[in-house]
Amino acid sequence: MRGSIRIGSVWGVAVRAHWSVPLTMLLFAYGLADRTLPAYTPGLASVAYATAGVVGALLLLVSLVVHEGAHALMARRAGVPVRDMTLWALGGMTRMDRPTTARTAFAVAVSGPLASLLLGGAAIGAAAGVHTTLGWRLPVAVLGWLGATNVLLGVFNLLPAAPLDGGRVLQAALWWRTGDRERAQRAAGRSGQIIGIALAVVGWLTLARGVTGGLWLMIVALFVATAAAAERRWAQLALALRGVRVAEAMTSPVVTGPDWLTVDRFLSDVAARTRHSVLPLLDFEGRPSGVVQLRRLMAVPPGQQQALPVRRLATPVSRCTLAAPDELLTAVLERLGAGGGLPVLVMDGAHLHGIVTAHDIQRLFQRHTTRKNHGTAANGGEAGRQGIAA
Repeated sequence: MRGSIRIGSVWGVAVRAHWSVPLTMLLFAYGLADRTLPAYTPGLASVAYATAGVVGALLLLVSLVVHEGAHALMARRAGVPVRDMTLWALGGMTRMDRPTTARTAFAVAVSGPLASLLLGGAAIGAAAGVHTTLGWRLPVAVLGWLGATNVLLGVFNLLPAAPLDGGRVLQAALWWRTGDRERAQRAAGRSGQIIGIALAVVGWLTLARGVTGGLWLMIVALFVATAAAAERRWAQLALALRGVRVAEAMTSPVVTGPDWLTVDRFLSDVAARTRHSVLPLLDFEGRPSGVVQLRRLMAVPPGQQQALPVRRLATPVSRCTLAAPDELLTAVLERLGAGGGLPVLVMDGAHLHGIVTAHDIQRLFQRHTTRKNHGTAANGGEAGRQGIAA
C-alpha cells in the first residue's frame, strides 16, 4: 500500500504501517482518555487518563498485528508465500499468494477473526481477574475496552462480505462446493456489495440520530462496497484470462528509449515517434533499466529538460513487474502489488521480449466478452429456431 513504511517484522514477515495508523491511534487514545475512561472511573488526574488512553491504543495496535500475523502464520504453514502485512486506518491486510485449495483458503481466512476473538476473551478475563484481586478500576477499564474492541473486530470480520475475512470464508466454502474459484469470488463480491450498502444505511440512520459513530460505520461501509466491487471485477477478468500465457497478451516488438538521454531529446527523438504513454528504457548494454511515463516528462519545466536525464524520472526495473513469456497471465497479475504494477516487462533472459499494458489486458477481456456474447446469442437463436420447429 502506498504511503506505508516498514516498522518491523513478525515471524519473518515484514510489518508495514500506513500513514493513517498514527492518526487513528491518536483518535482512539483521545476517545479513551476523554470519554470512556472518565465515565467508568471518574475522579482521577488527567495525566492518568491520557497515559491509560495511549496504552490502550498501543495494545489495540498490537492486537491488529496479532490478527494479521495469524493470517500470515497459517498461510506459511500451508506453504503459501507471504509478502508483508500492512496496518492502516481500517485495520490491516496481509499480502500473500492465492491459496491453491479451498481448505487452505478457509483456514487462512478464519485464523484472523479467531485470533481477535481469543484476544478479546483473554482481555476480558484479565479485566475480571484484576477487578477481583486488585480492584484497580483504570486497568480494568482499559482491558475491558480492549477485550470488547477485539471481540467486535472478530465478529465484524466474520461478516460474509469480501474483502472481509468472512467474505473469504464464504468464498472458500463456495469454492469447495462448486469447484469454481472465480464463481465463488464473484458471489463473495456480490455479498460484500449488499452488506456494504446495508452498513451504509445503518450508519446513516445512526448518524441521523446524533451518534457520531455512524460516520465511521459509513466510511467502513464505503470501503467494503468498493472493495467488493473490485473483487467481482477481478473474478470476471480472471475468468476471461484463464489459460492465457503472457506471450499471447504482450505487445512485441517494444518501442524503447535510451535511459541516458535528456528529457528534451527523449521527447523529440523517441516519444514523438510513438503513441504509447509508458516506455521502457534501456541502458548502455541494451538491458532494461526501468519504465518512464511520458506525462512525467511533459511536466518538467522547459528550462530543466536539457539537463535532466530521463532515467531520473523513471521507475527502476527493480520496482517493475517482470514475467517470462510462458507464465500464466493471471499469475502475473496476482503479484502486481509486489512490483510496480502495469506495465509488465516480459523478459527473455536478460533481454526485453515484450510488454503487457492495461490496453493489452483490456483487449483480451473485450475479446472474451464479445466471444461469450456471440456464443450466447447463437445459442439463443438456435433455441428459438428449435422452438419454432416444435
